Amino acid sequence: MTVAEPDLLALQEVAGVSRETYQDLVTFSELLVKWNRSINLVSPGSVPELWQRHILDSAQLFPMFNESVERVADIGTGGGFPGLVLAILFKHHAPKRHMTMIEADKRKCAFLLTVSTALNLNTTVTPKRIEEADPVNADVLTSRALAPLEQLLGYADRHLKPSGTALLLKGRTAETEIEEALASWSMDLKRRDSKTTDDAVVLDITHLGRR
Repeated sequence: MTVAEPDLLALQEVAGVSRETYQDLVTFSELLVKWNRSINLVSPGSVPELWQRHILDSAQLFPMFNESVERVADIGTGGGFPGLVLAILFKHHAPKRHMTMIEADKRKCAFLLTVSTALNLNTTVTPKRIEEADPVNADVLTSRALAPLEQLLGYADRHLKPSGTALLLKGRTAETEIEEALASWSMDLKRRDSKTTDDAVVLDITHLGRR
């Protein structure tokens, strides 16, 4: 199945990436398409839209990181979104920043390790369920297309340091999920419009606590 042509200009607009970053993302996308023939890393129907739907969508989180961030946790990384995309961006623009990717599917973990090794990324791959993995104590936690917000906040509470930030990519159900989560959680919440999808949002959450 044909993959849409990578768009360097779009990547520069969304995340300010360098040409070297772009080349690593191209390598990542080629490996993903190859592995996707035997492992369902992304739905086959979305492969032609891989760059817009998955890579650009993940890359938009990068400018939201403060320069002081050292440790990042991506939960339920799957095929590398947003974890591997961000790790590639970190390599070229914040090389000391470490990415921990927590993924229960060991076949997907093998893919994450293969890409990390091929591109010399500063990552750790944890092949465990999120609720069973040792707490990461991350400065920032990320997630994309994983679970309802209330459940994600439980994971964030486990893996974020008290002063940490959760950056969660959410779709059209975001407001309903926020309303439901507020029954159990207190937080400071900012809504950031998605740069790639009209009905999507990035939830920027700090000062998370149980009610």
